This record gives sequence, structure tokens and C-alpha cells, in this order.
Amino acid sequence: MKILYILIFVFSFYLDARDFTIASYNVENLFDLNYDGTEYKEYKPNTKTWNKKSFQNKIQNISKVINDLDADIIALQEIESKIALEELVKYTPQYKFSQFLKKSSSSVGVAILSKFTIKKDKKIEVDKNDKYARYILKATISIENKDIILYVNHWRSKRAKESKRIVYAMALKKDIDTLDEYQDYIILGDLNSNYNEFQTFKYDKKLNDTFGITGINQILNTTIEKNFVNKKEILTYNSKVHYNLWLELKKNKFSTIFRGEFNTPDNIILSKGLFDKKGISYVHNSFYVYKPNYLLNKKKIIRWNKYKHHGYSDHLPIYASFSTKMQNLPIEKKFLKKVNSIKKLYDLQTVKNFKLDNVIVVYRTDNIAIITKDEDMAIMIYKPSHKLQQGLSYDLVIEEIDLYNGLKEIKKISNIVQKKKTYNNINYYLNGSKINLFDLKYQNNIIKNLTGIYKKGYLYFKNGLKEEKIKLFFHKEIKRPNDGKNITITSGHLSIYKSNIQIVLYKEKDFITHIQDI
Repeated sequence: MKILYILIFVFSFYLDARDFTIASYNVENLFDLNYDGTEYKEYKPNTKTWNKKSFQNKIQNISKVINDLDADIIALQEIESKIALEELVKYTPQYKFSQFLKKSSSSVGVAILSKFTIKKDKKIEVDKNDKYARYILKATISIENKDIILYVNHWRSKRAKESKRIVYAMALKKDIDTLDEYQDYIILGDLNSNYNEFQTFKYDKKLNDTFGITGINQILNTTIEKNFVNKKEILTYNSKVHYNLWLELKKNKFSTIFRGEFNTPDNIILSKGLFDKKGISYVHNSFYVYKPNYLLNKKKIIRWNKYKHHGYSDHLPIYASFSTKMQNLPIEKKFLKKVNSIKKLYDLQTVKNFKLDNVIVVYRTDNIAIITKDEDMAIMIYKPSHKLQQGLSYDLVIEEIDLYNGLKEIKKISNIVQKKKTYNNINYYLNGSKINLFDLKYQNNIIKNLTGIYKKGYLYFKNGLKEEKIKLFFHKEIKRPNDGKNITITSGHLSIYKSNIQIVLYKEKDFITHIQDI
């Protein structure tokens, strides 16, 4: 009889368990047709750029995205009013519950659409003396009698410096500090901060007025001592730390594209409680960017066009899955012996006494050295020691690494020990005509045998039957070829600058100009 009761309990538990999705979407300026005086000039009602036709087209287009995505809960940003939200709800009737919040001096506010009951909501004041500081919406939602708190954010844009976004993070942290350590809550919305903002804004003097401190990373504790909080270690921290779901994706990390640069301003950030096997849990590796063909064409997001009255938003939605059923972390394969590798460096943000053995210097200039290992990735050393010579191998210790405009590099090394064996460094160059140059795993490698036409800073080449182009960067000492010249890259550094793959040429002999042009 006792066994029967246990079976009934277990069956009931799984019967009541519920999986659900939570999304965030900046819909880009969904204004109504009432004039309030806080509108952006291109969204003043009954004008050429914003009128009944454009309003209805925008509502229908945004509702199509929301309906196709079909998340159970969706946080929205850049909604002007409750009127605009109610009109959107007419086209998304599956959402029985909604909430809207806006500061009277703001042009736009934030909202939530939910299939579940919104039990309560709260306005979090960011800065009462700043008319541009938008409120943060705190909403408690009940799912199968289990509560989850959502903090819906829309932080100041990067027209302002980082100190303006830190104010949001501090206001958010103040409220979070009142919660139980293992409370289930999510920070989501448009934070106007990359998941790795402390790296991407580091050298930007227009943004970095905080000595390298960022709201998203150091204030919200998505990093500890410049390393990201890992979900497999999140429960070991004594403080309230957070896990950013962008870390789930290995490539194609972007929800906006600005001037060709991939950015991650939209974030879903999780509390420790979502990993403690109680209440509500995160479903591992369920984070995605929603990008159907009608929202994304090649490297362009189909944003709203105020003159054609068509398009969607300059942001893509992001979403993840959660469950009232306990989730187990994926089991990693255990290796008997852990060996440091160059590949491992790409997963780290800081290092201390990181020893690398038998690395080969495959390319060397006064300012850089490219090192690799057999069947391993390559990485650049910036301003390397004079001890490192091209074609020789070494044991060394890495003391500092950095991410400079998107490219991983080593900043400081020590304990350099030269090995006896020498190598033909050219054997470690990759054949540029036989690899996907835009695959990030090849970054920092030296490539050869890539032939194409040089024109206006780009090399136009054939990849099978496909025509492609890649940016070429020439150091100032090098004379560039004339436009239309047929050239072959003999030793080019496959690099990254602000999300864009490029080939850097340091020496005259890094490329050959052919006499006869194609």
C-alpha cells in the first residue's frame, strides 16, 4: 500500500510539471496615435512617418513575430503606452494577462504579456532626478503554484556613458538584495550592454568612464574576478551571482547588428535559485535567438522603415525554456589527465600561471607573434619577448590575456624555455582556399594560398562556386595594391575587428601581386 501511495505521488508530481518559455523582445518604438508631447519627432501622430496605416502595419508585424514565437511569457521594451499595448493584445489574444510601466517623462516603457497569472507587480525607481531614467518592472508570476520573479529592464542607450547604466544595475541590485538567496528570478530585457561588456567597452573612451566597471558584469555579478559565472559552479558562491544565457551559445551571438557589428544588448540573466532543483528550474541549453527568414536577411535585420511603413524591429527576440520539474545539469566527460591548450584559453577571461608546453612560433613581427600547437588552435601574443623566434618551439607561462576589439590575445608571458627542435613554420599555415575563413575557430591562424581581386579594401575570392569578400588590413609600411589587381595571400593573419573577420598583412612579402590580372 505504501508503495502505491509513493507511485501516486510521483505520478502526480510529473503530471503537474510544466515546461514553459520566457522571451524578451525590444519592438522598436511602438507608439500610439495620441499626442502626449514625449514622442520622438518621427513618431508624432498623424504625420507622414506615423499615422493610422503605419500604426496598424507595425502592430500586425510585431504581433506576427510574437505569435510565431509563441512564448508563454514575453517581456517587451519600447512600448509607448497602455493603449499601444492593448492594441497589440488584440492580435495576441492567447495572453490573458499583461502589465505595462512607464515614467511620465519617458518616451517609451516596458511591458509583460503572460499566459500565466501575474500575481503582483512593482515599480523600481532608478533615478528620480533623471527624467531619462526609465523604471524597472518587477513582476511575480505564478506557474503551477510556483512563483518566479521577472525584472523587465530597458537601460540607457550607449549614447550615454557606462555610469548611466550602472545606476540601473545598482537599483536592481538593491531590490534583489531583499530576496532570499535561492529565490527564482530572472533579469531580462534590453540592458544596452553586451554579455561581455567589461571586455567590449574596455578601450572605448566614450563609454568607459567607470574604470572598467560595468553594470551587467561587476554590479550584477555575472562575472567574478573577470571570469564569467558558470552554471555548473553557480551554487558554490556565497553571494548572489548570476548566469547570463548568452554563454550557452558558442557562435552567432547577436540580437542586434549595428554598422556590421554583432551585439548582445538583450539579455536573459538567471539567479542561483533556477539551478537548485527546487521550485522552477532552467532547462539547460534551451537559450536561442529567434531569427526566422522574414526578420533577418543575410547580415541585416529587417527593422521598421518609417517611410515604407514596413518592417519589424532593429532587435531580434531571445528566449529560453524553464520547468516546474527538477532539471539535472548535463554530465561532462571526465578526462584522466587535463592538459592546458590554446583552445582552453578561448574559454577563459583571465588566467594565472597558465602553462603551455611545446608551442610553436609560426609567425613573428616586432609587435606580434602567432603561436600554435600540433592539431590545436592559434593565438596571438601582443608585443612578445625578443626571446621568441619564428620556427622555434617553447614552454612558457601565460600571465595575462585580453579581448581586444573581439580578438583574443596574450598580453604577458613568463618562464620562457626554448626547446631543441625547430620547425618549418609554413607547414602550420592554413590553406585559405580550403577553409571557411569566417569560422571563428580559425581566428589568429596564419593563412596562405588565397587568391582574389583586391578592390577598395576587400579581397574578392571564390569559395567553390560562391563569390565572397573579406576585409584586408595593411600595416602602414606596406604599399597597397591598386584596385583590380589579382593578388595571392601568402601569410595573412586571420583576425577580428569589432565582430568582422579580416586578414591583417604586416609585411610586403605577406602577399604577391600577379602581373596579369583576372
